[in-house]
Amino acid sequence: MNRIEKKLGELKEQGKKALITYVTCGDGGYEATEKAVYEMEAAGADIIELGVPFSDPIAEGPVIQAASVRALSGGTTLAGIFEMVKRIRQRTDMPLLLMLYLNSIFGFGTERFFDICAEIGIDGVIIPDMPYEEKDEIQPYADNHDIISISLVTPTSKDRIEKIASSARGFVYCVSSTGVTGMRSSFQTDFSKFISEIKKYTDIPCAIGFGISNAEQAHDIKQYCDGVIVGSAVVNIIGKDPENCEKPVFDFTSSLREGLDR
Repeated sequence: MNRIEKKLGELKEQGKKALITYVTCGDGGYEATEKAVYEMEAAGADIIELGVPFSDPIAEGPVIQAASVRALSGGTTLAGIFEMVKRIRQRTDMPLLLMLYLNSIFGFGTERFFDICAEIGIDGVIIPDMPYEEKDEIQPYADNHDIISISLVTPTSKDRIEKIASSARGFVYCVSSTGVTGMRSSFQTDFSKFISEIKKYTDIPCAIGFGISNAEQAHDIKQYCDGVIVGSAVVNIIGKDPENCEKPVFDFTSSLREGLDR
């Protein structure tokens, strides 16, 4: 069984919500990313998204855009990220996803990309700029290696929700708000209505992401979903002091875990 599905199944049995965190790979160097991954796992993260920096990250807000610029300026490459994942896999068996843009896969070579993902232990991919209607361009390669391509649903998906949700695997990435990623002080989406509509067509977990930036928000939103996704707030912490990010990342992740568990 894929690690993502296994972990989410275990959490359901335990009556716990999933904490999914994100880091921009190579921001502050590969070593800073590795340290952040270990600290997030130790603090209670269940699944980690490894963001592949891209020159035109259309779904990202200013925090992750700036992190991508720093990472690319520092020489981060997809090949380098693969080598980093090999090192991470020597220390942890937790579920790992790559979040990246379609051109990064095409530029590397789709078949080669998924071959290496399977070899090094990547469990899933999130491709924010890939429309549902174009998923067949990568789906056969992902399926061949049991790598889950995570489906995204937005509040504006409306009549497309049935198509997207009914074929989803792993978890449905429920985008909290229209627009780009980033830390938000409040949300306008009716989460009860949004998630209920998705749940009509699938029984897999729904995780809400985009904008959740503290323990209180995680606690408030958990009633509507099976997990929360936190990205920009983590990236913001690392970006302030990559060399000494361990304790701040651990403390922040711990607070999110506590927010979800109470």
